[in-house]
Amino acid sequence: MYRRIWVLVLCVTILSILAACTAPVPPTTAPTQAAAQPTAAPAAGSGKLTVLCTPQEDWCVALTKAFQAETGIETNYVRLSSGEAVARLRAGKDNPEFDVWFGGPMDGYEVAKAEGLVEPYVSPNAAVIKDSIKDKDGYWTGIYVGAFGFCSNKDVLASLGLDVPNSWDDLLDPKLKGQIAMAHPATSGTAFTAFWTVVTLNGGDIDKAFEYFKKLNNNILQYTKTGSAPGPMAGRGEIAIALIFSHDCVKFQKEGMTSLVTSFPAEGTGYEVGGVGIVKGAKNIDAAKKWVDWVLTAKVQEIAATVKSFQLPTNPDAAVPPEAVKLDTLKLVNYDFVASAAAKKGITERFDAEIAPAPKE
Repeated sequence: MYRRIWVLVLCVTILSILAACTAPVPPTTAPTQAAAQPTAAPAAGSGKLTVLCTPQEDWCVALTKAFQAETGIETNYVRLSSGEAVARLRAGKDNPEFDVWFGGPMDGYEVAKAEGLVEPYVSPNAAVIKDSIKDKDGYWTGIYVGAFGFCSNKDVLASLGLDVPNSWDDLLDPKLKGQIAMAHPATSGTAFTAFWTVVTLNGGDIDKAFEYFKKLNNNILQYTKTGSAPGPMAGRGEIAIALIFSHDCVKFQKEGMTSLVTSFPAEGTGYEVGGVGIVKGAKNIDAAKKWVDWVLTAKVQEIAATVKSFQLPTNPDAAVPPEAVKLDTLKLVNYDFVASAAAKKGITERFDAEIAPAPKE
């Protein structure tokens, strides 16, 4: 008897629980018409962006933070030098880990274009950028320009009894043995710019450029991975001369390395056009396009100067920092980015085999 009553109570209890679970819960406030409508799911990948970033680390940080704050797109970056960037894109070609590449000389972008590592996108904001500093099909677009130069510690030079260099030949002085640093052209776009500049000064003769760098090797203390790394070495007095982009030397001066001075070779110097391009097969293509549109605007290009990166902006409406080196005051070589890109692989492999490991005379 009691058992039947217990079973009946248990069934009623279970039915009551089920009814409570399925009963509608009245809202605390009346729903609006908008809330009552189903919302569309965001496009796949639209909320994230991964940037392959080549300039100085603090610039990469400033840009990615600003972009995320403005767009709400979760943004992160990996900082690599230009040569490393191409190698990383090449390694991940079948499964890209990056959406967009920002910064680094055009030689690298032309290599990436030829190998199918970047894809075209003509941003509406690219209309104001000069044709000479953008790819006509949108594989890359210039975002800054900077000249290659000599970054010297005037105190170290004085101790050696030398003046600030203003010629490529000045770098070959025997008194500078172990007093110069530059990056390796296989990993650094800065160093490759230096090499191709000497090629250009020799009428396109690559063998003559190798002859020069074999002589220069006697005075090289170290080949660094990144292009700007020799600058702080000179600033600390570890070497007399760093071969880097002039805007990097100015940055280190502004950061307290006051013994540094910038000079340029009278025969002619090379320059870089730092670019931006979308990675082929980017997983977050809409966010990548937004990034390209964004970095081509004047207000965004002006962020560089806030972190002491004093390149010349490519947007004509962007304010030019007073610290920027004006290219029209320099003798520039006729730098052919397409030809340099075509020759890059052979040059870097040969440099690695013939010059970097060569003993000093």
